[in-house]
Amino acid sequence: MASHKSGGQSGRKKVQVSFVIRDEVERRHRAGVNSLQYDAHLNRLYSAGRDSIIRIWNCKNIKEPYTLSMEHHTDWVNDIVLCCGGKNLISASSDTTVKVWNAHKGFCMSTLRTHKDYVKALAYARDREQVASAGLDRAIFLWDVNTLTALTASNNTVTTSSLNGNKDSIYSLAMNPSGTAIVSGSTEKVLRVWDPRTCAKLMKLKGHVDNVKALVLNRDGTQCLSGSSDGTIKLWSLGQQRCITTIRVHDEGVWALLTTDNFSHVISGGRDRKIFMTDLRIPERRVLICEESAPILKMVMTPDQGSLWVATSESCIKNWAIPKRDSQLGGDSGDEEILKPLSLKPELVIKGGPAVRHYHILNDKRHILTKDTENNVMVYDVLKACKLDDLGQADFEEEVKKRFKMVYVPNWFNVDLKTGMLTIHLGQDENDCFSAWVSAREAGLTPNDSVDQKVNYGNLLLQALLEHWWRPIQLDEDTECQGDQQGTGQTRGGNEYFSVPGHTPVIFSEVGGRTLYRLLVRDAGGETEGVLLNETVPPWVVDIVVEKNLPKFIKIPFYLQPHVTSGVKSLKKDRLIANDFIQVRKVAEHVYEKVLGAGSESGSVAGPNSPGTERTDPERQETGSIAEDRVELLCNDQVLDYNMDLRTVRHFIWKSSADLTLYYRPLK
Repeated sequence: MASHKSGGQSGRKKVQVSFVIRDEVERRHRAGVNSLQYDAHLNRLYSAGRDSIIRIWNCKNIKEPYTLSMEHHTDWVNDIVLCCGGKNLISASSDTTVKVWNAHKGFCMSTLRTHKDYVKALAYARDREQVASAGLDRAIFLWDVNTLTALTASNNTVTTSSLNGNKDSIYSLAMNPSGTAIVSGSTEKVLRVWDPRTCAKLMKLKGHVDNVKALVLNRDGTQCLSGSSDGTIKLWSLGQQRCITTIRVHDEGVWALLTTDNFSHVISGGRDRKIFMTDLRIPERRVLICEESAPILKMVMTPDQGSLWVATSESCIKNWAIPKRDSQLGGDSGDEEILKPLSLKPELVIKGGPAVRHYHILNDKRHILTKDTENNVMVYDVLKACKLDDLGQADFEEEVKKRFKMVYVPNWFNVDLKTGMLTIHLGQDENDCFSAWVSAREAGLTPNDSVDQKVNYGNLLLQALLEHWWRPIQLDEDTECQGDQQGTGQTRGGNEYFSVPGHTPVIFSEVGGRTLYRLLVRDAGGETEGVLLNETVPPWVVDIVVEKNLPKFIKIPFYLQPHVTSGVKSLKKDRLIANDFIQVRKVAEHVYEKVLGAGSESGSVAGPNSPGTERTDPERQETGSIAEDRVELLCNDQVLDYNMDLRTVRHFIWKSSADLTLYYRPLK
């Protein structure tokens, strides 16, 4: 038996912050649909999205079927089951959690964090209200649904039984309605069978030669159907512990299986995009129902068994007519008939949306160009977490070229397209997150004034993402406490330049691991959210957002030498250090004033050959300088633009990991 808290502690692992740039309401699936459930009473279809969203569709209003989104997962939703007569829904996700939902209202009631890896499959015993979950951590957990639906924030400890013995990642799971048998399929290529009532191992069934991806048990748990990546469907007798029939109708892996109520026919689909219906008593009798446009992941029958909703790796969900059992099943008239699909077009279609599949981060490390599955090109602003422009079906490479600027800003974020939307990760490496110091003026954040403030992209964005988070602060004794005797007040985050859209999801997770907490930017001001944020936000973020400590500047070492054509005698080669965003202009001023001994005492380059140098405030930089007419700087024999900064020179012109070397020559 294993007990666990359904809440979450960040523990000692490194925590990263991610956010998704998206529309406020995402009405369409974006990256494929992994699972389906149908509620016969309400004529509602539930679909589990690879975009992390479960959606509810009204099948009686097919012109505008979208009803509601169920959002709480942060990665693919791999499987869903409706239970308690349609009142509740259980979901399994690659974010390693199982979630319990109020199905009618669409909100998440509790989160189970027992699994240690992707949760791939669920099974449901309707008569016992029992659910099983399994996945890549090789574990199977059994849950009592009534216990799950009774969980609250304060009462969130669940006891669960586990079934052990799997040697490999589990991809499929089945239970019969009365819960007398449970079967798992895995990359181990065998079926393992247990009695869920006693957790006793019953048997291991061998025969497949590849991953077992789909399973169905008959009502009394005596027979089982399995579909495998080896392209076959097998019918097993659990009593005889052997395979009775092997059905070979597919050219490639079988990923989805359904049976008719009386277990007389099997409907199968998979990688070859074909859906067959086969008579289990006479497997030669079969028919090709239809051909889909993408590999088939899941199917669900309508209550009258007259049609089929089909989910694929594309984002549309289609409804296909099912033939009347015996009248249209082929087999007697040769194979030619079988190969013609009965239906050429679906009865109904719930449209999906395009998924972002390609991206290019521009050199400013702020704007991203993307291309989706419909070849639409978009421009996003990572800093403000929003879409800037929809360029339609433009030439992606051409648009990238058009926007090229010879400027170098360090990488400070990572991009992830797994959900078909743009997810940005910060803090996979804390130092990288705060490496991008830029001019506020050039970034268009401040009006064009003479004093140029330096800003840090990671710093500003984290402050904007947690703008609504209230934090207690210790007040000085001199500060008036408004009705607060303890000398503590409250402060909010944010930065002075911009906010991000309130509907932006922010996700805290272990680097490369499980999600700790997800919330919308606008909800961070709530009381419950505040408590969870206090528990979850890592110290490196608190330091920036709450304590308002500025990240350190990134230093760049370089050497300064007279150019061979300068007429200046070569001095000892000295190593200097400056902030990486310092412009060439500043180095020229340093050469003019310190090295050539002219001009006034100023500059912002520090080095052994300039012991008297006063460091100017690197936050502020005057523009225009007398040195521009007197000194020229070169790198690799290329004359440098005064507005270029040192990191850009190193990246585009020096192009070496060795310390940068700059050469100077006085102008006549």
